[in-house]
Amino acid sequence: MYDKMRGIVLNTVRYNDRTSIVHVYSDTHGLMAFAVAQGKTQAARMRNAMLMPLSLIEMEARITPGRELATMHDMRRTMPLMSVYCDPVKNAVAMFMSEVLTHAIQERERNEALYTFIYNSVTILEHLERGVANFHICFLYRLGILMGIEPDVSSYREGYWFNMNEGVFVPSAVNGRGRYLRPHEASVIVTLSRMRYDNLHLFRFNRDQRNLMLDVILDYYKLHHSTLGSLRSPEVLKQLFV
Repeated sequence: MYDKMRGIVLNTVRYNDRTSIVHVYSDTHGLMAFAVAQGKTQAARMRNAMLMPLSLIEMEARITPGRELATMHDMRRTMPLMSVYCDPVKNAVAMFMSEVLTHAIQERERNEALYTFIYNSVTILEHLERGVANFHICFLYRLGILMGIEPDVSSYREGYWFNMNEGVFVPSAVNGRGRYLRPHEASVIVTLSRMRYDNLHLFRFNRDQRNLMLDVILDYYKLHHSTLGSLRSPEVLKQLFV
């Protein structure tokens, strides 16, 4: 059985000398894993180039009931990501997005809203000219909304603490009842909630401020989404932006 679909490449893992496993988030089947043959031919090199992280592709997939791995046929790019792969800053952001999505997405079922969000995020990053330094923290916050772990910013008041376990702002911390962010850190979440892809350039942060935002939202998401685990790419981004 062959199904036609669009997909976003999340990562490629070497399985053995002959085969790699490519994880793709598809528009019709959610997270999928494909066995892809390795080789040194020109065709193999071209195929590998199309399977870089966040590549936007169309394909026909052979899905066999009872088998975890599908087979990919007639694959092609839907849009070349020249800026994402050639610009070292955007490339670092793309690697972060790829790593976060690889850890965060576990369900093998269709989620049209999530697919559309990721697709739009990749295309916006490709064409973005201003505010790239803030893109990763906006992406991370907006992803959490779709994962159902958005903080309740309506409960915010100046000077309030943030209860990490409950996702709400409170007048004071209660010992032994969860993890809390102090008021100056809690306000970071409100700032994040105001960021959108079309206004990123309006937010001016220094390195310490931006890194604090990244740490705060990552800690909150890890508390509510254990699969995020230990990520390597955030450390690269922390050194990249001034």
